[in-house]
Amino acid sequence: MWIVARIFFNSHSVSEGSCFSSKHLNCFSTADKGKMTSPVGQPPYYENHGFQPENTCSARQPVGANLYPQYSSTSAPSVPSYVPRVNTHLPSRPVAHSSGIITCASSVKKIIVIILSILVVICCAIAAFFIWYYVDNHCLGSLTECGSSGACTVPSEWCDGVIQCPNGEDETRCVRLFGPNFILEVYSHVNKSWYPVCQDDWTDNYGKIACRDMGYTVDTYHYSGGVATEGSFKSYMKLNTSSGNIDLYKKLYSSDYCASGNVVSLRCIECGLSTRRVNMMNRIVGGSEAMLGQWPWQVSLHVQGTHVCGGSIITHQWIVTAAHCVEGQFSDPRSWRVYAGILNQNEMLSKHAYRVKQIISHPDYDTDSKDNDVALMKLETLLSFTDTVQPVCLPNPGMMFQPDQPCWISGWGAEHQGGKTSNRLNCAKVSLIERSRCNSASIYNGMIFPTMICAGYLEGGTDSCQGDSGGPLVTQKNSLWWLVGDTSWGTGCASPNRPGVYGNMTVFTDWIHKNMQANR
Repeated sequence: MWIVARIFFNSHSVSEGSCFSSKHLNCFSTADKGKMTSPVGQPPYYENHGFQPENTCSARQPVGANLYPQYSSTSAPSVPSYVPRVNTHLPSRPVAHSSGIITCASSVKKIIVIILSILVVICCAIAAFFIWYYVDNHCLGSLTECGSSGACTVPSEWCDGVIQCPNGEDETRCVRLFGPNFILEVYSHVNKSWYPVCQDDWTDNYGKIACRDMGYTVDTYHYSGGVATEGSFKSYMKLNTSSGNIDLYKKLYSSDYCASGNVVSLRCIECGLSTRRVNMMNRIVGGSEAMLGQWPWQVSLHVQGTHVCGGSIITHQWIVTAAHCVEGQFSDPRSWRVYAGILNQNEMLSKHAYRVKQIISHPDYDTDSKDNDVALMKLETLLSFTDTVQPVCLPNPGMMFQPDQPCWISGWGAEHQGGKTSNRLNCAKVSLIERSRCNSASIYNGMIFPTMICAGYLEGGTDSCQGDSGGPLVTQKNSLWWLVGDTSWGTGCASPNRPGVYGNMTVFTDWIHKNMQANR
């Protein structure tokens, strides 16, 4: 099967491929969602045309015509090539030579030259491999890499209260939030495990320090509260208040007793709030237009005035999107503009746009398989949160999303396969699909990795489409909205047995926090 990314750009050229009929996606857009196409016949190819008010289907390409024409327009951004990779090297054919006598000596010389050339190539390949291995894996054995500095340290020194890494990474990756109740956990280098923090003597000042070490800024701090242990915890991390004015982690020690019976629940940012209730269950299936404030974390990512991808707000300064949106020529942060709190594309160019300061793609992102398809955008200026601009909650470790759990997708993508992006933000309700089922031979046949999650309906009819890539897949739990995934790829749009595939955000939360902390 082939991967075709779903990104739209403004262009006057017509997209190639067949015009398929499918149910409109009113709540879901796919600006950059790559789709897998059937190996039978020519795979559909989607050019990114950006927002175009006319909603027409592209004409079928005549047999034998060039499926991937070159466009000479300089007014619109060129489209990243997410086209099927085919072998263009044909077997060499014997070449007719002029008549002549080839001596035995010259034949031997040619054979020797060929053999030597092959040996040189093999030696160079082996040398290149070892150079790559030792450069890329310099922390050998049981050592742990500190981070961008490239230094190494032993695991026993991680989170021991003493800074070993040049940039202090070994002492700033020791906290995490666990489960839907945001339970604060601290890593114990002694027991090599995570433990909840007892609420005894805990204050907001300690909470702000913990949030800072997860990459949040002090101004986003929400609160520290207590949650009953319910008997599920047997060991805790407790504060030693008599230890004086020292580092937080040096104050903590392991204990089997917590007098208050509560553990710390920490909210580093107020997130997952929507000013509009999703109460139109019958109407939303199959798609509907979104309302202002319904999905306040949704942003539109533009290049040269054209909607290219979607994204999700997670803090005042950070946006989550798909890695395939920002690869190649689109990796330059200066070319991007971010629009938040706006429903219609035709209103965006007259509104305030946020510039992008930095783009961080997952280091293990694979262009072909779309494995680890996630990226971060850091804005030059902070977003102003309003009723229509709000962050979504990142899923904490320990959160499990069940098959058939209702989720929602949103974006400005095409409303049918091969169509053009929508002017209005749309959304749709979909259900999560178990990975083993999505990996079955009749669906995606083993192409769904642990970094991916499937959502949609096997009967088809509702799905993401071209122009929605990077946008959110969210669900509601404990009265908050959580980012389950980012739109990544799929086969066609709303086709039977071809649900949408999304980056699995539960796998990426730790990576996101580490990069937020390292790039504050």
